Amino acid sequence: MTIVRQPTRAGVRDAASKVAEILPQTPLFVQEIRGVPVCFKAECLQPIGAFKIRGAWHRLTALDDPARERGVVAFSSGNHAQGVAWAARKLGIPAVIVMPADAPKVKRDATLATGAEIVSYDRMTESREKIAAHLAHARGATLVPSFDDPWIIEGQGSAGIEAMTQIVEARLPDFTNVLVPCGGGGLSAGLALALPDAEIVTVEPEGWDDMRRSLDAGWIEPVGENPPPTACDALQTMRVSPLTFDVLSRRGATGLAVSEAEVRAAQRWAAAKLRVVVEPGGAVALAALLAGKLDVKPGLLVILSGGNADPDAYAQVLAGKD
Repeated sequence: MTIVRQPTRAGVRDAASKVAEILPQTPLFVQEIRGVPVCFKAECLQPIGAFKIRGAWHRLTALDDPARERGVVAFSSGNHAQGVAWAARKLGIPAVIVMPADAPKVKRDATLATGAEIVSYDRMTESREKIAAHLAHARGATLVPSFDDPWIIEGQGSAGIEAMTQIVEARLPDFTNVLVPCGGGGLSAGLALALPDAEIVTVEPEGWDDMRRSLDAGWIEPVGENPPPTACDALQTMRVSPLTFDVLSRRGATGLAVSEAEVRAAQRWAAAKLRVVVEPGGAVALAALLAGKLDVKPGLLVILSGGNADPDAYAQVLAGKD
């Protein structure tokens, strides 16, 4: 019987050590919301503009030399693509990325700029998982999923370990609640392992809130047919994985959903109050907070997970053109 490796808190700590050796800490901003200091972890300020660099680095550095020579294959709408491509270039590993044809140009261009090869697909009619698996098999390469992988989950969780060290240095209260954007759940699951004493609350765009519904039901519920359009391209995951769902369900995580208007309001708030660019998918946790969808208590951590916003669309958001 094949034993599937499980993500662990020890693995998260190992990932945090590896990430700390190559990347500077992302800022931890503090702002008062309804009279309560709230911490904001600005993963949007990573070198690739998103937290995905953490999981990619942890996963690719775990490959042995023969596997590195054969290369890696990943699938992503953009942020995981950039993370894998960045780590692959740093380690001298050939990388192929399966990206949706409608991926934001800014993310596609940034992925190409790192030297990765891109294979396009139609996200509504084709399976990126099947395409990537076929390419990996044909090339003898290692498949690097965007969330359904123990190393990826552990790597994303390093953001929580890093944030813990920052609040200790700043003499701030321990984290009791974490609001986190959720697509497939890799970041959420990693944070659940990294911060075992904090309540994890996932946030997704309305109509794409399959993790919320899955956690409520106690089993995995996929996104329904004909989901609504959303600006949150980074969170358009049709079905979460058993790996991430199991971690979150065992921790008693809960979920929230936000509207497109609430996301745009959060992007404007982040620009005005924190002076940072946050893409739609990276702003959903902040959107839930600002919309009053949970009580604000001391020890709240909000993750700003990505900042790779389309320039034209972002300009319209800032101009208030809803």
